[in-house]
Amino acid sequence: MRSLLCLLALCATLFAETIADRKVVLGLMDTCAQAPKTYEAEGFKADGPIRAIFFDSLPHQGKPTRVFAWIGLPAKREGKVPGIVLVHGGGGTAYKEWVRKWNAQGFAAISIAVEGQTDEEEKPAGKGRSGWARHAFAGPARDGIFADTKLPLREQWMYHALADTMLANSLLRSLPEVDATKIGVMGVSWGGVITSTVLGLDDRFAFGIPTYGCGHLFDAENHWGRALHDNEGYRQVWDGLNYADRVKMPVLWLSWPQDAHFPLGCQAEHYRKAPGPRMVSLITKMGHSHPAGWNPPDSYAFAKSVVETGKPWGSSPSARTQDGTAIAVFHSSKPLTRAVLVSTTDKGFTGTRKWVETPAMAASGGGGTTASAPLPPGTTAWYINAYAGDLTLTSDYQETR
Repeated sequence: MRSLLCLLALCATLFAETIADRKVVLGLMDTCAQAPKTYEAEGFKADGPIRAIFFDSLPHQGKPTRVFAWIGLPAKREGKVPGIVLVHGGGGTAYKEWVRKWNAQGFAAISIAVEGQTDEEEKPAGKGRSGWARHAFAGPARDGIFADTKLPLREQWMYHALADTMLANSLLRSLPEVDATKIGVMGVSWGGVITSTVLGLDDRFAFGIPTYGCGHLFDAENHWGRALHDNEGYRQVWDGLNYADRVKMPVLWLSWPQDAHFPLGCQAEHYRKAPGPRMVSLITKMGHSHPAGWNPPDSYAFAKSVVETGKPWGSSPSARTQDGTAIAVFHSSKPLTRAVLVSTTDKGFTGTRKWVETPAMAASGGGGTTASAPLPPGTTAWYINAYAGDLTLTSDYQETR
């Protein structure tokens, strides 16, 4: 009896700690609501209107921290412009090229470095890969895959990465040239993990583009699942799925079927829980890198559609199977020129399966386009891609039982 009471007391304590930690995380937006103080980053050459800055972030272990970033406004603009916060992935940093690409699309942009680094390469003393130089006001760096969840919450890297992203939002919102109601966020890989989480915390964002990264990774059939299956700090606090029901803004979930890191099933679990408008784009042969994320036209077309019309240019409200046929419905403000079924008969981690494309029939009617194709025998998973020129509109990912 005493053992049972002790167990119940322990469970109650852990539950209370989880609730308290989530309350702190949910309060980050209020903590980061004011525009941070900025400083010119000396020694970093401006690239036209794009310049390097530092901005104040939250203290770490009692010491002040700052974030290095590249920030820029479109050279040609009339009135206030939309904006976007850009968050790098593992091994990355703040990229002025990424800012330049969004400026060319008419957006103000800020690309932030969320591990206390600049974009200057630092050669190691011995053998090994070069990395990015850390600056004097660096906060925490990422420790593996949420390996720091035993630390106090405010010392954990994800706490600071989310805060940095929200502060960048506050900074953009404070600029007189920027329309504060039309600022989005895009992150690649680990930046996608941050993006898919911050969307449930900072409702000031007008749209989001998590690229590759997502939540619900504790049951991924790869290194993410092995690292996170028993990590209660991740599962209870940092998994973006915990906050997905708060995501009301339009979101583009951008990835590809053979991504070696983020399973399509985990991504689908995440986007199905978010009630806001969604668009999925699974680009064939996309690859996994920062340029692979920012080079396709899909992120720009999605963002422009949202800031101009208030919604994505396309969606897929339903996908199902009937008598061995895959059927998906698409709504699009752009003409859809063709459709293909993408399917696999393999099992296991989606990134290592063989995916096969077969033509799909497409017919317009009822205010949308219905695409269909016979499923190959033994199909274990599928989706349908519809194309508007070089833009990809994807149905929800489906697994067959």
